[in-house]
Amino acid sequence: MAVSLPKLRLDLEFLPSPVPDRPGLLIRDPYRYSDSTLIVPPLLTNSLRLLDGVHSDLDLRESLARVTGHLDASEVSGQFLGALSEAGFLDDGTFQVLRQQRHTDFARAERREAIHAGGGYPAGLAELETKLRGWMTEPPRTPPAGFPPGLGAPAPDVAAPPLVGIAAPHVSPFAAPATYAAAYAALPAQAATRTFVILGTSHYGAPGKFGLTRKPFRTPLGEAVTDTALVDRLAAAAPESFLVEDYCHAIEHSIEFQVLFLQSRFGAGVKIVPILCGPLLAAHPEDDRGVAAALAALGELQAREGNRLLWVLGIDLAHMGRRYGDRWSAHAHAGEMQAIATREGARLDRVAGGDASGFWRLVVGDGAPASPGDDALRWCGAAPLYTFLRAVPAARGGVLAYDQWNIDQDSVVSFAALSFTGGS
Repeated sequence: MAVSLPKLRLDLEFLPSPVPDRPGLLIRDPYRYSDSTLIVPPLLTNSLRLLDGVHSDLDLRESLARVTGHLDASEVSGQFLGALSEAGFLDDGTFQVLRQQRHTDFARAERREAIHAGGGYPAGLAELETKLRGWMTEPPRTPPAGFPPGLGAPAPDVAAPPLVGIAAPHVSPFAAPATYAAAYAALPAQAATRTFVILGTSHYGAPGKFGLTRKPFRTPLGEAVTDTALVDRLAAAAPESFLVEDYCHAIEHSIEFQVLFLQSRFGAGVKIVPILCGPLLAAHPEDDRGVAAALAALGELQAREGNRLLWVLGIDLAHMGRRYGDRWSAHAHAGEMQAIATREGARLDRVAGGDASGFWRLVVGDGAPASPGDDALRWCGAAPLYTFLRAVPAARGGVLAYDQWNIDQDSVVSFAALSFTGGS
């Protein structure tokens, strides 16, 4: 009797094998429920499509018999399914146990550990401090013509408008040192006493949800302090949209990198409110009542706390090229990426002017075809930017630096440094 096959998890990462003598499809888990990495040989990759919850074990054995030439493929089928299940790559009981354990472990943890140390930046303290000093001296790339200019110094007889926030990349620091430097150099020394509300992109979070944690953030530089009173206030204001102890904090890099640079600038014990912003899928985000409630709560936080806060956005911009589904090769600052930069300048002009609605219209309708929540430029920083513009509607900004980086030979990520003045 045929037995339905379990589904292959669709939230996994699928990449060409980087191992020359082991061709095939590399599979790994970006959620880190599993630490396993598998390379599926070319003969077996087509069989993965049968793991859809509809096909049966008979279908799988028939497929494997065709590609292996063995009439009885039961043993190969069992090994194939067993390896995927043991790795936690099938939506079955093994995966459910792994996921629940990871969520439980994070909820019980006393602090949020520096899981990207040794990857995105050095893990050793001495090497890291040397790197950070070097990164902060990198000269930024000048934004292209047409970008909103950075906020210059006021005239001598004019009071400087208060700095209310900055935006920095969240790509690995080694890929964007000058852009990080431009963003964090904009913070004045007296900002050390403020609480930094960090809006990070939630690459793995649920749409329309905002992830919170009460945990302090540890990096090799020390431990940043999370303002639990403000976290609890937000959670109480919009419990349907603020997720407390969101597991995404356990794996996400967009906030960890900002904490690292804040600590480098102001000392290990900086005070933070870490918020992960999930994708906003509606043509008008506030049409989602939960999103509207969260944005209202953040706006009330700004109105009440005022100059005690300083906002930090961890954002990247466009993701273009073959890695991201395009049929063309992307090369930084060349060819099609020059046109992309022009379109990004138009978006940043809306951001700089505090025009949240105009910015969002470009996000959901910039390029064709597009539908609500479908961004032709794949800006993974769109949700934090929109959230900030709604929470601090008086903010006006400028672009301090803009750059593009080839993440591989055919794909580009772009990013910028921005500063904002004019809070409540």
